Amino acid sequence: MNKPIMAKATAVWLVDNTTITFKQVADFCDLHELEVQGIADGDVAQGVKGFDPIANNQLTQEEIDAAEKSPAHPLKLKYNAAALGEEKRRGPRYTPLSKRQDRPAAILWLVKFHPELTDGQISKLVGTTKPTILSLRERTHWNISNIQPVDPVALGLTKQSELDAAVQKANLKKAKEGGVMSDDERRKLVSTEQSLGMPDEPKIPTAISGLETFTLSDHVKDEKKSDHLDADSLFNLPDNDEDGDDEKS
Repeated sequence: MNKPIMAKATAVWLVDNTTITFKQVADFCDLHELEVQGIADGDVAQGVKGFDPIANNQLTQEEIDAAEKSPAHPLKLKYNAAALGEEKRRGPRYTPLSKRQDRPAAILWLVKFHPELTDGQISKLVGTTKPTILSLRERTHWNISNIQPVDPVALGLTKQSELDAAVQKANLKKAKEGGVMSDDERRKLVSTEQSLGMPDEPKIPTAISGLETFTLSDHVKDEKKSDHLDADSLFNLPDNDEDGDDEKS
């Protein structure tokens, strides 16, 4: 495991019962340092009961003492053989109750802006079920008229790195299957920072395609050809023998 179970509750306990720095707690619990400071100020995790990592076999007192003596000492999670492979659990991720009402908006955003993602990928990203995704794809959800698409990263349902990895995997699979990728899909194969730094490709409007090779000299040549007149065609008039015969008679 990369972080302790009940990470935020563990952070609350460490802030209340030790002199470990905010950065040490943030690194150990996989939180932002400002979030840990908010816990200390009482602005974050209000009402959350501290979770003792020593009593729950996640830290030792010796490890905490070493971290208190040296601010540069990183806390190390206690080895637990029973926890091996726990991070490989498959299936949809757990979504807190407070954020479950935001899942339809996140699903609708993914369906609209990333149609290349499969139902399974969306299910893992936001922790939902395939019937729910299908109802939003087909716009048969009972509350579809009131749902507005919202970025799941902004809602805190997934991380930007996880979304980028899922999109890249979907586009690579499409490319292997022989699908034709658009310019936007090619940009999704690189990281977000690289994509934002790429220049826009110039495009020729389809209405004037084929005219890009027509030069001014060609236009002048066409005008000269049209202005050239044949003198013989002006003076070589048809004979009027019938008119002459009528005058003599």
